[in-house]
Amino acid sequence: MPEPVSTAQAVSMTQAGHVARSTAAPAVASRWSGSSAVSDDGSVRQRASITLWAAMLLLVVGVGSAVAAMVLRDQQMVVIGGAVAAAVVGAMVLKAKLRSETRRLAQAARTLPDWNTDAAAPEWSSELAPAAESIRASSQRISQRLNRLQEDRLQLEALLDSMQDAVVAVDSVGRIQWTNGAMEGLVPDVYSRSSVRIGHALAHTLRDPEVLDCVKAALESRVVCERKTTSLAPGRIFEVNASPMPGGGAVAVLHDVTHVEQVERTQRDFVANVSHELRTPLTSISGYVETLLDNEALSPMAREFLETILKNATRMGRLTEDLLTMARVESKESKMHLIPVRADVLLRDAVAAMRGLVQDEEATLEIGETTEAEVLADPDAMVQVLGNLIENGIKYGKRIGGRRSRVVVSGRSGDDGRHVEFSVRDFGQGIASEHIDRIFERFYRVDKARSRESGGTGLGLAIAKRMVESQGGTIRAESELNAGSTFVVTLQCVEPVS
Repeated sequence: MPEPVSTAQAVSMTQAGHVARSTAAPAVASRWSGSSAVSDDGSVRQRASITLWAAMLLLVVGVGSAVAAMVLRDQQMVVIGGAVAAAVVGAMVLKAKLRSETRRLAQAARTLPDWNTDAAAPEWSSELAPAAESIRASSQRISQRLNRLQEDRLQLEALLDSMQDAVVAVDSVGRIQWTNGAMEGLVPDVYSRSSVRIGHALAHTLRDPEVLDCVKAALESRVVCERKTTSLAPGRIFEVNASPMPGGGAVAVLHDVTHVEQVERTQRDFVANVSHELRTPLTSISGYVETLLDNEALSPMAREFLETILKNATRMGRLTEDLLTMARVESKESKMHLIPVRADVLLRDAVAAMRGLVQDEEATLEIGETTEAEVLADPDAMVQVLGNLIENGIKYGKRIGGRRSRVVVSGRSGDDGRHVEFSVRDFGQGIASEHIDRIFERFYRVDKARSRESGGTGLGLAIAKRMVESQGGTIRAESELNAGSTFVVTLQCVEPVS
């Protein structure tokens, strides 16, 4: 079976197959078998050697000259002249014969693998027969390889035509080289024009700027480009992936994600609506329970029940707030308001916002290294992100058997001077390596029992990641068991720091 290939490699092989199809002919062995130049076992048939004919010619000239010299003793000069003339004529005949076979052999080599032996001499002299046999064998091997390439090309064409995604390949200047059936069916439906025409510029077929910019990036920068477009077809959303091909050119794949986007939007709307509807009854429950707890005449059992109700109502309230925040962050309607802001100001605002929690938990919150470099950020969103990380450090940063948490927040300029790294470090139990890659997933908890006890919802880090990425930054976690964890947020500087 052929080895798996990528879409770009598949299209490249398909383009190469067009050349193979135009030049490949039926197997050469079939043509050789009907020719008198090939024996029954498929090898080239030989005839007498040209060297033997030359020796016989010299022998005849010599014997004839000797006989003529004995008969014509008085005319030796005539005999010698005749012998020389005979030798010259014989040499010219042999030379012409050798040149003719050599010319036909060169012609056979130039026309590989389509050497038609019916138009050649029926036999080859023994001097040139090995060369003719080698050319015949090479012609057969090349023909077999071209036949295999043609079969592979047909399989690849069938594979790409069976894809639901639209695929189009262009050369180095943007001319269409190949396309599958899905692409040809997409263009008339959208533009009411004829099918995609090979050799024409892609810009004359597709007017979508996202697709054209993605293909242009793959052609000029030689990098994989991924984008989404909503203007290619009314009411449809496509995910565009353009990849450069090794031999030049690029291949673009258009994947219809309309249904996926609709499902995700429905889920987000459902979560947002349900969360919004839960806020009012939960607020009412908490208010009434707090009012009842103010009554000093309550029995211990009634007070315990009411405190349990209040605790769970508060936890559900936090969950609904986090769900609403997540839906708002993931919504395309919500945009970050990025402005230049100093890194040390963000750190101080985040620490001030968490002062109440620090007092309630009797934790220690310190500000470490800071920088006055300005970053491009949404101040409210960054204070929420840093506050979330500080809260996690306070709640989960306690050592085993320890009573107080210690959290250090800091900010420093990156080594390249183009970024600022905000870090929130705790000195608790740490996170095992198998959880590091998943802690930013929604509802993922390292220790489920401990998270429920602390009132966590499992959405804090997921919200922080979405907010940071919306500001063009990155977030990562570094941890070591029994040595604490460090969360690092990287944002771009407004001006490079010298």
